[in-house]
Amino acid sequence: MSTPAPPPAPVLPLTWSPRRNRYVLLPLCGVMVIVFTVLAFALPANWHTNDRAAMVVCGLIFAGVALMLARPRVSADETGVTVVNFVRSRRLAWAEIVRVNLRAGDPWVILDLADGTSLAAVGIQPGAGRAQAVTAARTLRDLVDDRGTARR
Repeated sequence: MSTPAPPPAPVLPLTWSPRRNRYVLLPLCGVMVIVFTVLAFALPANWHTNDRAAMVVCGLIFAGVALMLARPRVSADETGVTVVNFVRSRRLAWAEIVRVNLRAGDPWVILDLADGTSLAAVGIQPGAGRAQAVTAARTLRDLVDDRGTARR
């Protein structure tokens, strides 16, 4: 009997992101801006210009928050991993990542780092599909195992 061949290494660069969130949130941003702008002009005549401007600004603020919610992703390339979360992004070399965790009940992948801290990788989350998140976490873990230990 022959030993089964290991699965082929994934081709880099790879990007994981909750696509359904983006498909919903990006059009919603445009709709919010349009609705609040239309409401601002449809207000009764006794509303002042600054009230109308405030309505438009509220639409822009809500759209900005929705854009932040659509931001998360995890990108892997030859030199490391870029984790983009809601507000911040961080670039990690392969050797900086010690372990990739996705336990039952976790809202997203957690990366244990060489400096003793952890980093949430919101771009890989079971809310977008458990099987898809597990596959993405395993792929990232395999990449960390292959590339992180080879350069330590």
